[in-house]
Amino acid sequence: MNLARLLKPELILLELETRDIPEEEREEIPPEQYLWDIKGRVLGELVDLVNRSGRVSNRNKLLQDLIGRERKATTGLASGVAIPHVRTIYAKELLIGFARSTPGVGFDCLDEAPAHLFFVMVAPPYDDTAYLKFYRQMAEAFSQRDYREDFMEAQTEGEIMRLVKMMGQG
Repeated sequence: MNLARLLKPELILLELETRDIPEEEREEIPPEQYLWDIKGRVLGELVDLVNRSGRVSNRNKLLQDLIGRERKATTGLASGVAIPHVRTIYAKELLIGFARSTPGVGFDCLDEAPAHLFFVMVAPPYDDTAYLKFYRQMAEAFSQRDYREDFMEAQTEGEIMRLVKMMGQG
């Protein structure tokens, strides 16, 4: 599968707006509440990103589906990578987006580290093959080589596209 063919420059966000607040400022907020506030804001930005495609039928319901999927099990992997994904009737086709958080945000990653790189994937419920293939290829690419630094240093959408193309080639 050609990963780069699925990612369009307009679906790349070089810097998320969502930021963690300093720990001393969140002492009064229950940790679980804080986590879901941050996750909700990040997922909202990612939904806005894929919504740019014009291939999302209902932005708010797509966000609720992504949050519901995230509540089942975290999509925060390890080494700063998260792959939020959901199959939903609100995606008219397989959509892939990329966003980066230079400082990182708490996203309940498996290694408890902040997430920096977000690959969002939404697909119609019937599009299992491409959806699973993309997810597997992304997970394999990050397990075979550490692309994290390259993605963190990329300055343009074109550089992100080249990196995704390299990942797809193994």
